[in-house]
Amino acid sequence: MNNSALTVSLSRVIAAPRQRVFAACTQPEWLRQWLAPGDLVVTNVEADVRVGGRYRIAMEGGACGPDGCATVAGAYTEVVPPERLRFTWQLGDGSPETLVTFELRDVPGGTELSILHQGFPDALQRDRHQHGWLGCLDKLAHCAPESPRATPASATPAPRLPAQC
Repeated sequence: MNNSALTVSLSRVIAAPRQRVFAACTQPEWLRQWLAPGDLVVTNVEADVRVGGRYRIAMEGGACGPDGCATVAGAYTEVVPPERLRFTWQLGDGSPETLVTFELRDVPGGTELSILHQGFPDALQRDRHQHGWLGCLDKLAHCAPESPRATPASATPAPRLPAQC
C-alpha cells in the first residue's frame, strides 16, 4: 500500500471567523470542548503552542474501556496563526508517531478547516483516526460558532458539553 493510502484528509466549513477557529485549535479551554470523538470526553489538556512546544490531551469514556483513559501527545512543528498548525501525534498506547496538519482559510460562511493526518502504519489505524476526526469536526462545527455557549471562560474550566456537541 502506498503512503498516500495511509493518510486521512478531511475538511469542514466551520461557521466562525478564522481567528476563532484557530483559537479553538490551540487553546486548552477550547480543545477540551471538541478534541475527543463521540462520547469520549477530554479530561486534561496541556498545550505549549509554539514550534518545539509540547502538548498532551487525556480523554476518557466510551471506547477507552472501564479501566482506561486514552492519551495523545506530541510536539508542534509549525505554528502560523491563524493559517496553519502542524504537530506530531502519538497515542499513549505506544502507536507510531504520525503527523497532523490543520490548514485554515476564509470561505463564504466561515472558515474551512482542512486536516491532513499522515504516516499511519496500517489501514486500520488510518480508518480509526478518520472516524475519530470526523467525530471531532462534528463537535467543533457545533461548538465554535459565535454564541455565548461557545465562548470559553478563561478563568474557569470549560463546561462539559452534551454528547451531541
